[in-house]
Amino acid sequence: MQRQPITQEGYSKLRDEIRHLVQDKMPEIAEKIAEARAEGDLSENAEYHGQREEQARVQAKINQLQSKLASCDIVDKSTMPKGIASFGSIVTVKNLDDGVEEQYELVGPGEEDYNTEPMKILTSSPVAQALIGKKAGAQTDIEIPRGTLRMEILAIKDA
Repeated sequence: MQRQPITQEGYSKLRDEIRHLVQDKMPEIAEKIAEARAEGDLSENAEYHGQREEQARVQAKINQLQSKLASCDIVDKSTMPKGIASFGSIVTVKNLDDGVEEQYELVGPGEEDYNTEPMKILTSSPVAQALIGKKAGAQTDIEIPRGTLRMEILAIKDA
C-alpha cells in the first residue's frame, strides 16, 4: 500500500476519532447490548440485534480509521517543493472544455472536504494525481469515472 502524506492536525483528528469510538461509543453500545440481553429471549429481541449491528458498524469504522493511520506519514507542508503542485498546495485550474475555474487544496486522509473553498481533495484522487509534480501553465488530461477532464494549471500557491 502506498504511503499517504498527512499533516499533524489531520493525524490527530483521525486518532481522536478512533479514541472516541473505542473509549466512548463501544462501551455505550456494550451497555445497551447487556440491557437488551437482560430482557430475555434474544431470538425476537430487535433492540439486541440492532445494537449488535451497530457494534459491528462501529468496529468496522474503527478498523477503517486505523488502516488509514497505518498508511500515513506525517509531513510538514513547509518542507514540500515550491512552485509545483504537491501535498499542501492550493492549485487553481481551468477546465479547458467549459472554461470553469476551480481551486483544489491537496490534502491527506481525513482532511478531505469537498464543501469548502478551496475544495480539499486527497492526494491519492485521480485529479490530484494528475496535478502533482506539474507547474503553472501545464495542461493535463485527467481520467475520471465520467470521462476525461482537460485542465490547465493557472496558479499554484505553496503551503
